[in-house]
Amino acid sequence: MTSVRDAEEDLVLPGARTGREPERSLRPGPRRLTPEEVASRQRERLLDGVARTVAANGYTGARISDICRAAGVTRPVFYELFSGKEDAVLAAFRGGTGTVVRAMVRAYEGAGGAVDWPVAVRGGLGVLLNLLAENPVFATMVVEIESVGPAGRRARAELLASFRRFFADAPPGPVTVPRAALVDTVVGAVHAAVLRAVDEGRFDTAADGSVAAGLAELLDVLVHVVVAPFQRV
Repeated sequence: MTSVRDAEEDLVLPGARTGREPERSLRPGPRRLTPEEVASRQRERLLDGVARTVAANGYTGARISDICRAAGVTRPVFYELFSGKEDAVLAAFRGGTGTVVRAMVRAYEGAGGAVDWPVAVRGGLGVLLNLLAENPVFATMVVEIESVGPAGRRARAELLASFRRFFADAPPGPVTVPRAALVDTVVGAVHAAVLRAVDEGRFDTAADGSVAAGLAELLDVLVHVVVAPFQRV
């Protein structure tokens, strides 16, 4: 399977980089960057720091001082950009998952969409697994959204609702089952399976950068879980 980075050169998720990479530092002295550009770079570094700190320590154990240290950004700057830890974690979660969903949509549409729905589903799910395998820090942080509380659960619900778009081209399914409820149940099952795989440490990449054999197997399972309820009998 081709690495997502080959097809999405600009695809970077929170936690993929460290905030202290020399090329990302803002050196003192005359700058050509606008204040908006400076704030944007600091925000990106903080989102990387958020993902890495939460992945390492859990949401409860992550401290703002640790996030700032990982990002190489001062505490006052953090509070200029975020209202607190919850706000920063939600921003990292929503920004990263939004990027993942957009990449899945491109793969889904490129693989056929309405023309061959099962193939398109495989394309979208393959991108999802590849991205998580290539960004294990972000994958671990996603699991921690459950610990944020009501706001985290709302963010999770928004994410799951965004996956409904992948069922627009699906066959009708059983007439005795409400379609909306079926779709949401299938999405929930896929979500649970992916989180379990993250918890089990299955998101390790092979030497060539493709998903490991265990994830290739998981892809087959997920495609079956999605497609089977909508197959005509």
